[in-house]
Amino acid sequence: MSVMSKDRICIIGLGYVGLPLGVAFAEKYDVVGFDIIQERIDELALNHDRTLEVEDELLESVKDNIHYTTDIEEIRECNIFIITVPTPIDKSSRPDLSPLIKSSETVSKVLKKDDLVIYESTVYPGVTEDVCVPVLEEGSGLRFNQDFFVGYSPERINPGDKHHTVKNILKVTSGSTPEIATKVDELYKTIITAGTHLASSIKVAEASKVIENTQRDVNIALINELALIFDQMGIDTNEVIEAAATKWNFIKLSPGLVGGHCIGVDPYYLTFKAEELGYKPNLILSSRQINNGMSKYIAEKTIKKMIMAGKTIKGSKVLIMGVTFKEDCPDMRNSKVLDIYKELKDFGADIDVYDPWPEENEARDYYLESVVEDPLASSQKYDAIIVAVGHSQFKEWTMEDYEKVSSGAPITIDVKNVIPQPTWRL
Repeated sequence: MSVMSKDRICIIGLGYVGLPLGVAFAEKYDVVGFDIIQERIDELALNHDRTLEVEDELLESVKDNIHYTTDIEEIRECNIFIITVPTPIDKSSRPDLSPLIKSSETVSKVLKKDDLVIYESTVYPGVTEDVCVPVLEEGSGLRFNQDFFVGYSPERINPGDKHHTVKNILKVTSGSTPEIATKVDELYKTIITAGTHLASSIKVAEASKVIENTQRDVNIALINELALIFDQMGIDTNEVIEAAATKWNFIKLSPGLVGGHCIGVDPYYLTFKAEELGYKPNLILSSRQINNGMSKYIAEKTIKKMIMAGKTIKGSKVLIMGVTFKEDCPDMRNSKVLDIYKELKDFGADIDVYDPWPEENEARDYYLESVVEDPLASSQKYDAIIVAVGHSQFKEWTMEDYEKVSSGAPITIDVKNVIPQPTWRL
């Protein structure tokens, strides 16, 4: 079974992962983009992507080869379905597979003989074959690996990164049979210029993805714990890292908040499966605890610095600069800045948030206090300023700018190492 130009591809889920992938395939194939949110479909029909992952000009260039819809009947003629929906966690930090299951149910209603379903969502090993395949079988009445086939090729999208885009990130591929694995690999090779890596099984591919972000989470947790230790010692962590990085095999990372839809979520998928099998993944869970505690530490440090400066906390005015989960990106999902906000609110502070990246209405959905457009253009003065995200716009601020928006001597809290002379730096 080889890749053919007559293949018609359906992308299920048109978010940060699905849209760039669909646009890439639309340069060579006939593509249907399916999403359950009509507002998203309407926006893409006008060649605009609010996530800013795909430029309007690129959407315009492929508009004749990609059709966006919420109507399941319009995906019935596709023979390759690629599912790119989120895999979040619930309030107890357990995997929430409902988006994946519902998407599989949708595809099962239009699945035909010899169709191929490829999953890109991050999961623990076994989900594709043990959870998704039974849903496909039950809904379609077809038999796995006889009537239809599946593949797994984990997404590696890095939101906001204009250098590591879908085409130039090497892709891991896999399939439910050797023949299907080859087809999946050949399919992605038609659009991925960086090349592919064909894994020996779907479970190996699933595991490879979930440990990518788990490893990074653990590494950042080490740096965050070192930052907490060095803060107690009165040592600048960033200076320590710069010195240590002069050794060739030192992994240079910076302390900070760990949020978003990947690094702060994916480890829980692996720990869930490990604990289900009777193994306690202490290192991974401890790393999650450290990283989840950083927001509280930063908020408490802010309060201490304000008290030392003679500020009254209840009713004080605090500006938080940056509310997305990472720099130069409008994505606010699982942003740990919200936890700083909540902690400061609990202390009685009055908070403004400023972020030029997300749409204002989206920011208001997350933050009930005032969302300001430009503090430098306002007469409002602040008792403390927290730079929580390293947006490029914030790196242009000078000490004079911080003085301008401060009530008295500036109290500046630098989470991302962007303030020239902060009161306190993580």
